Amino acid sequence: MKVKLQHVAHARSGDKGDTSNIAVFAYTPALYPLLVEQLTAERFKAHYRGAIKGEVIRYPVEAIHAINFVCHGALGGGVSRSLCLDNYGKALSAAILGFEVEVPGGLVKELKNFTEA
Repeated sequence: MKVKLQHVAHARSGDKGDTSNIAVFAYTPALYPLLVEQLTAERFKAHYRGAIKGEVIRYPVEAIHAINFVCHGALGGGVSRSLCLDNYGKALSAAILGFEVEVPGGLVKELKNFTEA
């Protein structure tokens, strides 16, 4: 079944200049392989529909069940140079939680704050 990433993981972010750093942490070790398989740099960037202008580099960090994404050209020239407040790193990390992930039925019990319809 498809679920929003918010049920599989949480995200943290930071920003420096025109680069946003977004880390996605699986809620449980069992959910981490789903992130590695489905949350590629290409799909991550496509989720933002053109808001990220530069390269997205993905760094899986298996020891903490996380993937770190470094997003170049993501902040409209830089936080202090942009008039668009929604481009801050925190807004970008919140937006990725709407990404859809395919979760096998056997892992539904691992999801956080999820109820089947």
